[in-house]
Amino acid sequence: MIQLLPASIKDYKDLTRLEDISFPIDRWGFFDLVGVLTLPKVVRLKALYKDKFAGFTAGDIRNRDGIGWIVTIAVFPEFRGQGIGKALLDECESQMQMPVIKLTVRKSNYSAINLYLKNGYFQSEIWENYYIGGEDGILFEKHC
Repeated sequence: MIQLLPASIKDYKDLTRLEDISFPIDRWGFFDLVGVLTLPKVVRLKALYKDKFAGFTAGDIRNRDGIGWIVTIAVFPEFRGQGIGKALLDECESQMQMPVIKLTVRKSNYSAINLYLKNGYFQSEIWENYYIGGEDGILFEKHC
């Protein structure tokens, strides 16, 4: 059973582990993690699966142009394929209440790209050499 709950600074340790596993090349550092867990106008959700921390997402709604950004979404490998990523994405979008939502993804992250396409996102740009290591980023957006 998947539970989606607000995340807080108490989830720092679990989020650090998730970042290490999900984004080994360009994981967020201490200040980024503290910020995403504490800043105002950030939707932050954790997914629990059978009471275990299974995933996390955050959406930044500070943009005054009516554009929200999903700044991170990740699920531990042992919990992937069970609808947790979709549940996090859907709930984050719902709570953001923005007319346009954008996100970036590595062009090699096919499972994430597939998730976004299935959920109404479309590719709007390619940002060359966006990620550490020189990999291109794909900018996706969704009009809600």
